[in-house]
Amino acid sequence: MRRASILRVVSTLAIPYILLFALYVQFHGDYGPGGGFQAGVIFAAGFILYALIFGLGAAKRITPMALVESLVALGVLVFAGTGVVTMLLGGNFLDYNRLDSHDPIHGQHVGLLLIELGVGITVASVMLAIFYSFAGRRPEPVELEEAAEADETELEEAS
Repeated sequence: MRRASILRVVSTLAIPYILLFALYVQFHGDYGPGGGFQAGVIFAAGFILYALIFGLGAAKRITPMALVESLVALGVLVFAGTGVVTMLLGGNFLDYNRLDSHDPIHGQHVGLLLIELGVGITVASVMLAIFYSFAGRRPEPVELEEAAEADETELEEAS
């Protein structure tokens, strides 16, 4: 395997900034453009870049599939849990004003932060799970034999 040292060095320098930018987008989403979905996509893109440069096995050692699957559930739990808590406090589902009885505006900020965090965790982990599923797929031996036979047939027809 050829070692792409320039790509490795550049990605090693860029990936921390990609992840940092994802956190900025995540927590700035309350005050400007951005939010959980965009941050999750950027965060997953950092890990996917790592997997493309250093290999799928190296990426799976850092974020194993079991962790990714757990994070999918955690993100959904944070999102739904926030809504359930607001219902238990006497409001409607995702009625953020109930999260702080003294200052409803503060409750809305906390609610949005929690919801965006749940969305970000879910989006990032689902994107990683999809990438792992497609990147880890290897063709079955039968498919390889069929492809080789098809190539031989095309070569025979061409000559």
